[in-house]
Amino acid sequence: MTMNRTRPAGRHDARRPETVPTQRHRTPRRIRPHQWFAERLLAVLSGQRPVHWMLGHTIGDAYDQLAELAPATPLRSRGARPVIRMCRGAQPAPGVVEACASIAAGEQVRAMAFRLEQGPDLRWRCAAVELGSTPARHP
Repeated sequence: MTMNRTRPAGRHDARRPETVPTQRHRTPRRIRPHQWFAERLLAVLSGQRPVHWMLGHTIGDAYDQLAELAPATPLRSRGARPVIRMCRGAQPAPGVVEACASIAAGEQVRAMAFRLEQGPDLRWRCAAVELGSTPARHP
């Protein structure tokens, strides 16, 4: 009985261990605070989550602004589910991010702006939120 020293018993292909393709391990991209908040704010403004879901993630008037915006926002319509198309943030000062996002729901696109502030505990919280108004229709 002759033994094949080039491959393990039971292996029938000709590949050698050094020719086996290796998988590259990608480090997951770290989500930025403004991107995370944009998704959370959209969930509340579209009615997918209740306003109180943001209680621990807001400071100042932001919670009241959300409570006022959420019931009347056009993002709650029964059409296409709204999604974030773009979200950008700028850091005007340390511990502050001012962000804007465009939200698409079918053919409609809305703008959202919000401000994040980092507390002494290093957690980000939403300090203000605004939603673009419905565009005026001209006859």
